Amino acid sequence: MRILLASPRGSCAGVNMAIESLDLAIQAFGSPIYVYHEIVHNKYVVETFKDKGAIFVDALDEVPEGSNLLFSAHGVAPEIRRIARERKLYAIDATCPLVTKVHLEAVRYAKAGYHIVLIGHEGHDEVVGTMGEAPDAMILVESPEEVDKLEIEPGTKLAYLTQTTLSVDDANRIIERLKLRFPGIEAPPKEDICYATQNRQEAVRLLSQEADVVLVLGSQNSSNSQRLKELAVEQGIRSHLIDGAADISSEWFEGNETVLVTAGASAPESVVEECIDFLRANFGAELEERTIRREEVHFSLPKELRAAS
Repeated sequence: MRILLASPRGSCAGVNMAIESLDLAIQAFGSPIYVYHEIVHNKYVVETFKDKGAIFVDALDEVPEGSNLLFSAHGVAPEIRRIARERKLYAIDATCPLVTKVHLEAVRYAKAGYHIVLIGHEGHDEVVGTMGEAPDAMILVESPEEVDKLEIEPGTKLAYLTQTTLSVDDANRIIERLKLRFPGIEAPPKEDICYATQNRQEAVRLLSQEADVVLVLGSQNSSNSQRLKELAVEQGIRSHLIDGAADISSEWFEGNETVLVTAGASAPESVVEECIDFLRANFGAELEERTIRREEVHFSLPKELRAAS
C-alpha cells in the first residue's frame, strides 16, 4: 500500500484559535466552562474537552447565571448574545474571524435595504448564527433548484452570501443560477468560502486522481469534511469519512492500492497519525506527503483571553 498524505489538511486557523481559547479558558477560570454548541464539529475534540471540564450546551437556559461561557467557532446570532448578557454570563467569543466577516456583510447589506440570499445548509450552526443577524431580510437556499423557486419582487435590491465551509463547486453552481435569474444580484466584496476549505478541496481534487481509495478524517456533522468525501466520490473514487483509525475496515482495501489520506478543517493531526500508524501496521504502507499549497494563517485569541495567554 502507498499512502498519499495530503497537505494542507486538518485544523485551520479558526479551529486552532477556538481550541486554544477553550484550553486557556479552562486554565484561567477553572471548570466548568460552558460552551454554546460544539467548540468545533469533531467528536474527538469535543470528547477531549468534556474530560477537561467543558460542558457543551444547545440552549443558554442550561447555563447557570453568572457562569463562564464560550461561543464556538461557528458564531452566534445577536439574540444569543443578548440572552447571555441578561443571564450575566461572562462570554468569551471564539467565533472564527472568517465567519464574523460574513455576519458583518449580512448586517451591512440589511442596513442598506438589501434582501440577502444565504447559500448554506439548513440547521448548520454557522447558518443559524448568520441568519440571526438579519432574519427578516434573509432567505436560505441549498441548491440551484431552490434558486429556481425563489419569488423575488422586481426591483428588489438583492445580494448573496455563503456559508464558509461549502463545496466550492456546489456554491459556484448556485451562484451561477442566482446570477442567471437575478443579473443585478450583488456579490460580497471577497468570497465567503474560507481559505482552508478551498485549499483542502483543491488537494483532494488534484491528488485523488492518483488514488484508489480516499480516507477523510473528520466527524459526520462536519460540513467541510463531508464535502471532501463527496468531492472524491464525484470523481469516481471510493471515499470514507471516519473519526479515527478504529473506523477503518480492512474490506475497503483489495490489494496494493494507493490511499489518499486527508482531514477536514476541524480534525486534529493526532487522528491522522493514528490512521497512518494503522495502515502501516496492517498493510505495510509507505508514506508520501504531497503539499499542494502552504498555509501560514494565524488568528489572534479573543480579547478576553489575551492576558491569560
